[in-house]
Amino acid sequence: MDIEGINSFSSLQALSKLLTLEQEDEDEYFDSKPNCSSVASVGPGDIGTSKTTQTKATPKEECASGNDIWDPEEVQEGSEFDDILDHREQPEYEIIFKQHVASEDVFLGMSRKDPSTACCEDMLVRIKLPGVKSGDIVLDVRDKFLDLRTPKYKLGLHLPHPVDGKIGKAHFISEKETLEVTLTMRREFDFINFA
Repeated sequence: MDIEGINSFSSLQALSKLLTLEQEDEDEYFDSKPNCSSVASVGPGDIGTSKTTQTKATPKEECASGNDIWDPEEVQEGSEFDDILDHREQPEYEIIFKQHVASEDVFLGMSRKDPSTACCEDMLVRIKLPGVKSGDIVLDVRDKFLDLRTPKYKLGLHLPHPVDGKIGKAHFISEKETLEVTLTMRREFDFINFA
């Protein structure tokens, strides 16, 4: 890069435009801040167009309910199950990732699979539930949330990867008092990993 390019008249003009406010915006700015000098009131936030001119206020009619303080997109999935006053204990659990491999994958390396979780198709959630019968278990699986409730235990688990909540298997092993939930993962770039 040459020195002339940095010190040219056009680059100095562009820098000057960034550092100065347009006259109409400047009048509005100083009217809103009384007793400010012009030097002290200009800062990094004043560079570019004003944020107030770019944002639009949404009318009350567009909101779903007048009592809503968040948009549905802002609320994390499964937060409706959070209950601070519920004193049931959280059971022990572990998450295991599973792959579907065949002999050509293991011995010949013909697919592009590796041991990472990016190449796994299923997620196994193993939950220990001592003293619980299979009829007492209430299980709800969403795209990113698993909710399990029994009279003794409560588990609200935010899953590390999105899953297909409609496809899955749950199996209670009475001898081990363990519930195994197998969920099929659904990620954005799975078509590349499993092609």
